[in-house]
Amino acid sequence: MSIHWFPGHMAKARRQIEEKCKQVDIVIELLDARLPLASRNPMIDEITGHKPRLVLFTKGDMADESLTNEWISYFTQLGVSVLPIDAKTGKGVPKIASTCEEILEPLFVSRKKKGIVSKRMRAMVLGIPNVGKSSLINRLAGRHATQTGDRPGVTKAQQWIRVGKKLELLDTPGILWPKFEDPDTGMRLAMSGAIKDDILPTEEIALYTLKYVSFHYPKLLEERYSVVIQEQTPVELLDEIGKKRGCLMRGGEIDWDKAADIVMGDLRSGRLGRITLESPSDYEEIGNEEND
Repeated sequence: MSIHWFPGHMAKARRQIEEKCKQVDIVIELLDARLPLASRNPMIDEITGHKPRLVLFTKGDMADESLTNEWISYFTQLGVSVLPIDAKTGKGVPKIASTCEEILEPLFVSRKKKGIVSKRMRAMVLGIPNVGKSSLINRLAGRHATQTGDRPGVTKAQQWIRVGKKLELLDTPGILWPKFEDPDTGMRLAMSGAIKDDILPTEEIALYTLKYVSFHYPKLLEERYSVVIQEQTPVELLDEIGKKRGCLMRGGEIDWDKAADIVMGDLRSGRLGRITLESPSDYEEIGNEEND
């Protein structure tokens, strides 16, 4: 299964980002801490080229903390600067400007040789839909500078926002790539809410979620829904959750749509618990398979 999803406004956004990229010193890329590689848009590498980059992990409050640490080590070993943040509480946010300054020090040295002493920085904020760009910028700017929401694609236009004396940010709409060759990537993005629910059936996403969570975080499922997983299939689990939550239609049949909505709502809101949807070892296994 491959998922095709590239609305017209995203194609337009890509063209605009390519044009604006020439005006910035550094790219700030936001990744969902629950799925750092799946939420990393390969188009960003194509668009931004060799621009200096700072990666921010968002939504860390909903991610498995031990796996977040593994992911930070993974990216650090690749030479990528990573900073975990929480836009809701402000944790890590004050470090963004100073970290950008550290990364751009070679640029400042070069400018100084040309007689330019200013350390003012222009940064572009990039990431997939619903990754938390607007929430971050609102936190940085101390006001509702951008429209926020829990639906992919709320930020439609690009706008410059001044943050303090040294940093100026360009917010951009979230963009996804046209096709996900790896079905797991598409499903992980759907689980997180990065893909609109009308692209894939919620029931299908919920079954995939139950399969994953029952294997990696069985206790969280059992505690949330008072179910005993044992050897139950995802279908049986969704059926039982539907019964326990009163998702019934006429005749006593389970309303799977409602049951699926409950599961996905609990996952995406964090009510199900701190869950990370992929680990570095998942990609090591893929690499080993390709080398065999």
